[in-house]
Amino acid sequence: MPQPILEVQGINVYYGAHHAVQGISFAIHPGEIFGLLGPNGAGKTSTLSVIEGLLAPQSGTVTIVGHSLNENPMYSKANMGVQLQSTSFQADLTVREIITLYAGLYGVATPPGYVEGLLQEINLADAKNKRFGQLSGGQQQRVSLLIAIIHNPPLVLLDEPTTGLDPQSRRQLWDRIEKIKETGRSILLTTHSMEEAEAMCDRVAIIDHGRIIAIDSPERFIEDYKEDPRVKAVSRGSRITLEDVFIGLTGREVRG
Repeated sequence: MPQPILEVQGINVYYGAHHAVQGISFAIHPGEIFGLLGPNGAGKTSTLSVIEGLLAPQSGTVTIVGHSLNENPMYSKANMGVQLQSTSFQADLTVREIITLYAGLYGVATPPGYVEGLLQEINLADAKNKRFGQLSGGQQQRVSLLIAIIHNPPLVLLDEPTTGLDPQSRRQLWDRIEKIKETGRSILLTTHSMEEAEAMCDRVAIIDHGRIIAIDSPERFIEDYKEDPRVKAVSRGSRITLEDVFIGLTGREVRG
């Protein structure tokens, strides 16, 4: 097997006496879309924060492209791109100005026509002179994803990227994510949409109460748990879905 793009080993995070992340381990391989799924408060955000270098775990390691995040944080962070659920770019800057600004911050050259070519790829060529605050939610997310990968990182972290988008905008973003995967990059996706995880992810990890319950492909999860009484009890249709499996394993109760 090729070297994992991301390897998480034995991550533990405490907030006082609360053990929020309990020995989580997983690896993401080149060209893989890996979903991290869990109810609110399950430990997803803390795990993602550790991987992003925003939160120091009490124990455990994160390795990105063979380099320890703890020992070589600058190199590790340079090899990842992050798209948050909500990104606050400067609302009064034009789309072209934002892309030029962030390309400069990452040391990416912008020869004549370069920015226009990027905007053409995400179907926003006609919006280059629009202010960011004037864009629709779907357009803003396309710009945000473009900024996340403008420095060509091998690892892309997407934190609920399609939340609040209409179906057309969501499908456009899915298409864009698939194109990123086709370039050989690896993607870590967090989402509350089981439909999205089932459609997009090669493998998913279900996390609950700070622990990973299981890791497998959506298809294998459905096949392995389709006769599980917990899953059958929550199924609402004629076909068992990943959402049925997720709710069957993590429970029906709504969490804060």
